[in-house]
Amino acid sequence: MIVAGIVAEYNPFHHGHAYQLEQTKLAGATHTVAVMSGNFVQRGEPAIAFKHARAKMALANGVDLVVELPAPWAGSAAMTFARGAVSLLDALGFVNLLSFGSESGDTALLQTAAKAVASEQLNGGAIKANTAQGISFAAAREAAVRELFGHSVADVLKNPNDTLAVEYIRTLNEIKSTIKPLAIKRIGVGHDQIDTADAYASASQIRQRIAAGDDYESLLPKASLCVLKEELAAGRAPASYARLETAVLYAMRTISAADLAKAPDISEGIENRIAQAVQKATTLEQLFALAKTKRYTHARIRRIVLQSFLGIEAKDCDGAPPYIRVLAVSNKGKELLRLARKTATLPIVMKAADVAKLDERAKHIFALECCAADIFALSLPVPMPCGNEQKSNVILN
Repeated sequence: MIVAGIVAEYNPFHHGHAYQLEQTKLAGATHTVAVMSGNFVQRGEPAIAFKHARAKMALANGVDLVVELPAPWAGSAAMTFARGAVSLLDALGFVNLLSFGSESGDTALLQTAAKAVASEQLNGGAIKANTAQGISFAAAREAAVRELFGHSVADVLKNPNDTLAVEYIRTLNEIKSTIKPLAIKRIGVGHDQIDTADAYASASQIRQRIAAGDDYESLLPKASLCVLKEELAAGRAPASYARLETAVLYAMRTISAADLAKAPDISEGIENRIAQAVQKATTLEQLFALAKTKRYTHARIRRIVLQSFLGIEAKDCDGAPPYIRVLAVSNKGKELLRLARKTATLPIVMKAADVAKLDERAKHIFALECCAADIFALSLPVPMPCGNEQKSNVILN
């Protein structure tokens, strides 16, 4: 048995994800487990559909086991996102490979870059010196790596998937995991690009087409399309941040700068700039635009606003997630689940009642997840009542 782990959002599961899965199996994987973001995703907005529906898509396309990356990690910057996801894969105790999409497709180069970004030389002042010039952390780090480690290493940090890959490998190194990285070269357009007619369209393009009522069916595998159409017909998709806009603006107007400062992505007094922007903004896009600077990127502002809205604080995503929440399992995946009960170093949560047996931190994280699910339910075409998180069962196939 060779088990490959994949970190994904499946927002929704498209041809690019199917290609990664195919290439992972060609590399020798006999079983696959995906760590998938829940109802809110890293770009700071609701996912297109409930996490259980997206997990069902993954199973229908050949993933064997889907576990959840809890909201505090799923909505954070690359370093925290990666730490949460990789820690869960390692905690299962049986994962051999970590498969990830990569613009470069060069595992060795990504390993070199991971060592570079973790080096004392880089973190001892080089990045800080660059951010003092008013540029973003990502740009400051790339410049420091270029100066200290050369162009080829720095160039991978320009690419969104390579950047995440570097953080995955960095976490593997930090926790001394035995999991081996496996870079799968991406095909089609880049992450979040929307200007293509290619079959390998990005998730962003697919979501945009669905929202606009344009044709999108050829951009999804048939198994994904079947699940998505069920969700669309039931009014459970597509979720829209616009439906939460007034609620988010209300929340932001009632949050103090001191409370904003508790969000995971806050540093360098950015909470004061956001608090000032909140006073002027009447839409979310206005808020993001007013708060954004060369140093504080649009993506970072979006994450902070969502984190604050969901009540997520920096302390919530310290270290690893406190449990392994199973969202979906195939017949083949049941073999992994049986194995996990022997090898896992974190408690396995199959249903909400399992959380009652866990420690206070785990209960707190699950409470945040329940709150996020209740809020997500208001972003749907047909809003749903509270309690979905407590009632949802593991998807079986």
